[in-house]
Amino acid sequence: MASIFSRIVSGEIPAAKLYEDDLTLAFLDINPASRGHVLVICKEELPALLDLPPELVAAVAQTVQRVARAINAALQPDGFNVIQNNGAAAGQTVFHYHVHIIPRWNGDQALIPWKAGQISASEQAELVALVQAQLG
Repeated sequence: MASIFSRIVSGEIPAAKLYEDDLTLAFLDINPASRGHVLVICKEELPALLDLPPELVAAVAQTVQRVARAINAALQPDGFNVIQNNGAAAGQTVFHYHVHIIPRWNGDQALIPWKAGQISASEQAELVALVQAQLG
């Protein structure tokens, strides 16, 4: 079954579209965290970041930047978040790659920041070694 986003791409479900090109689509989120909350998707139904070829990652990133600039000029927020979730544990609920652009205003409490932790120098060294081994 096609994702809700694929159904928007095909025109089966309406959306308040802001921008579209051959590879990407940007539209208003129907359950916004703030005024002007936008989703940028790749038109191809791929579930998460690691499933996208590099050129599609680049295309989505370019659309995110273009739309964020337009939101910034139109709404003049104090800032904005760019969020991309991968997997249910990370909060992903629609398994079709998408990026949230969430305009923010001082004191809006639209998002709760994560709880900052601490890491020891030995833990840092271990993590660096583990990840670098995978990078080659």
